[in-house]
Amino acid sequence: MSFTGREDHSISLATAAAWTANYRAAEPGAVLGHFYGKDAITAILAQANCVGIRIYHAIDDKGAKQLVIVGVKANEDDIYTGLLAERGLVCPPMCGGGNALNGF
Repeated sequence: MSFTGREDHSISLATAAAWTANYRAAEPGAVLGHFYGKDAITAILAQANCVGIRIYHAIDDKGAKQLVIVGVKANEDDIYTGLLAERGLVCPPMCGGGNALNGF
């Protein structure tokens, strides 16, 4: 299989709200999400042959859970020698207003 960049990843708000509620119930007090700025995501996607992104789970030197974002080619290979993003701003505390996804 190869990637096209047009894969359907849609999810209804009802399903997304239920899944995030399941996570909050299973992991009370855990980080709920990570924010990455548009410039970082756009720069990764703008790399030659990039059709999407892959997000890896990671643990930093202090033991905190992080995400590492990398561009991906159509042949499913990571563009690991290109731009990477990490250390998103975590929710909480940077959650904005309450909604169905963050439970506030």
